[in-house]
Amino acid sequence: MASSSLCIADWLAGAKTRLAAVTEEADTEAKYCLCHLLACSSSYLYAYPEQPLTTEQLSQLDAYLAQRLTGRPLAYVLGRWHFWDFELAVSEATLIPRADTEVVVEQALKLALPADAKVLDLGSGTGAIALALARERPDWQVLGLDIQPDAVQCANGNASTLQLRNCRFMASNWFDAVPAQSFELIVSNPPYIEPEDPHLALGDLRYEPQTALVAGREGLADIEHIVQNSWQYLAAGGWLVLEHGYQQADAVRHCLQQAGFVAVRSQKDYGGNWRISLGQCPS
Repeated sequence: MASSSLCIADWLAGAKTRLAAVTEEADTEAKYCLCHLLACSSSYLYAYPEQPLTTEQLSQLDAYLAQRLTGRPLAYVLGRWHFWDFELAVSEATLIPRADTEVVVEQALKLALPADAKVLDLGSGTGAIALALARERPDWQVLGLDIQPDAVQCANGNASTLQLRNCRFMASNWFDAVPAQSFELIVSNPPYIEPEDPHLALGDLRYEPQTALVAGREGLADIEHIVQNSWQYLAAGGWLVLEHGYQQADAVRHCLQQAGFVAVRSQKDYGGNWRISLGQCPS
C-alpha cells in the first residue's frame, strides 16, 4: 500500500477542525475514527504520531468524515460504538450506547444479589446493559428483550462476539414473552422522552429509532408500565433499576413507591444529572 505524506498527528489536526462543524466532541471523534480504522487503542496514537497513513487508509477516513459531516452519528457511520469496557456493533435499529447508561450497570453491580442471580433487561437495543452485567458476573443468567427483531439480532451478535454464554436475547413487547420464572434483578433503559421534546430534532437523536426514545404521558408511559408489571416477575427482595430523564427522578420515585417498592432512591449520572431510580421488592 502506498504511503502518503500525511501522518497520524496531521490527520487528527485536520479532522478535528472539520468535525467541529457538527460535534462538540471533534477531538474524541477524530481519534475514534483512527482507532477504528487502525484497530488500535488511543494510546497508540500518542505513541506514534508521526506514523504515515496510506492512501487507502486516508480514502477510508475521508469516507467516514464525509458521512459524519452530513450529521449522521459516528456510531452508525462506523457500525460500532464503545460501552463499559468493550465495543458493540450498532445498527440504525438500536439506540447508540451512551456513557450515562453505565450508571445503570454500576448501581446494579453494587446490589446484594445471589451469586447465580437471574437478570431481565427490558428494551435491550444493542444489549449494552445486559452484556456488561453478564461480563462482570459470569454466574448470572441474563435475558434481554427488545420489540425490534433487528435489535435482537444485533444484541445476539454482540453476545457471540464477546463470547458470553450467560446472556441471550429474544423478541418481546416488554413482558409479553417473558418465561414463567422470577428474577432477582430487572433493569431497563426504556423510552422516556416526551413526543414534543425539541431535542428530538437535534444531533444524533434525529437518526435514532423514535420507538426507542419517545413515550407518552410526559415520557413516563413505558416506565409506569414496567413498574406496574414488574411485580409478577421479581423475586422477593429483588430490585428494579430504571434509567430516566434528568427531570423525571421525582416522578419515577413516586411511581415506585406507589407500586409498593421499598428502599427507593435515585442516582446521578457523570454529568451530575439525576439519571436512574431503583427500588426493591419487599421480602
